[in-house]
Amino acid sequence: MNSKQRSHAKLLFTPGPLNTSRTVREAMLEDMGSRDDAFIHIVSQVREKILKLAVKHGSEGFAVVPMQGSGTFAVEAAISSLIPKEAKTLVLINGAYGERIFKMAQKMGREVDAIRSSETEPISPEALQDFLDAHLEVEFVILVHCETTTGIMNPIDEVARVVSDEGRRLMVDAMSSFGGIELDLVQCPVDVLIASSNKCLEGAPGLGFVVSKKDLLECSESNSASTCLDLYDQWKGLEKGGQFRFTPPTHVILALNKALDQLEQEGGVSARNIRYRANHKLLMAGMKLLGFQAVITPKLQSPIISTFYMPEDPKFDFNKFYQLLADKGLVIYPGKLSSTECFRIGSIGDLRSVDVQILLDAIEGVLETMGVCLLN
Repeated sequence: MNSKQRSHAKLLFTPGPLNTSRTVREAMLEDMGSRDDAFIHIVSQVREKILKLAVKHGSEGFAVVPMQGSGTFAVEAAISSLIPKEAKTLVLINGAYGERIFKMAQKMGREVDAIRSSETEPISPEALQDFLDAHLEVEFVILVHCETTTGIMNPIDEVARVVSDEGRRLMVDAMSSFGGIELDLVQCPVDVLIASSNKCLEGAPGLGFVVSKKDLLECSESNSASTCLDLYDQWKGLEKGGQFRFTPPTHVILALNKALDQLEQEGGVSARNIRYRANHKLLMAGMKLLGFQAVITPKLQSPIISTFYMPEDPKFDFNKFYQLLADKGLVIYPGKLSSTECFRIGSIGDLRSVDVQILLDAIEGVLETMGVCLLN
């Protein structure tokens, strides 16, 4: 991809929305009717491409159901539609997004319990095994793969094996990992995966989707109390005529179709993961040299987004730090830890190592402007 295709007025080092390529943005310049045969064909293509990313073999047992709205809309649709009202659910929590899922399930009237871990520690498969052994009534387990609160990676393979061996169902929020970290829902037994059009797929925000085993969808007709977020009705409508029940984000879907093509052209998820890891490696080395301390230890850290402690220097003011970087066209993200002052920097989107170096150079200059010294 040449520099013209990648030109950005701003560089977004965030967990999303993210920088998209010019080609992806240009895909949104076309207006299409949602009932047009051409658009219906594109929706079908998008569903097929997502399915191929999620399931390498045995894809006939799964279906992709896109849902208007952000990824959180799709998470809520999956919980309300695929988990029966009487089913007991366990949420594995080590960050804000796991907590959000727990609250969703409560609001929907589901019987829900939680295993909570420290925000700086991964979910424990051993604790999960002990809980399931003691609570035979649990039918569904929900895990956030990459907890965007910190960027910590949870051990999805180990969790999936425990859940599968115990005969329970696993639902995974893969919002920050899908498209950037390899995952096969058959090899790593996952019943439901939820993600969105932006993040590692590098499309525009505005479309969530659920990749679900068909047997779960088929028995979910009466579960949802929502009309808009009824995954069963959405699936049936798409299967019958290829159309959304309500007005879809046509431009976002056109962009996602192009973004999925670009992912394949880049070399697939493995190649994109290599690029993200290169971005992340440079970022972490550069931030360490500047005197910043990472919240998550390297072996637990994803290449998606990284969290750093706020410097103790009294001259450091995050709002000023943020604004001075933003004035240079560089956007980072505030922290989301419950008890620690921190901020986050993403490594994903249409970014390369040269962009990360631009950020690091700018941070060094901003610290000098602020009179902040982090090095002894």
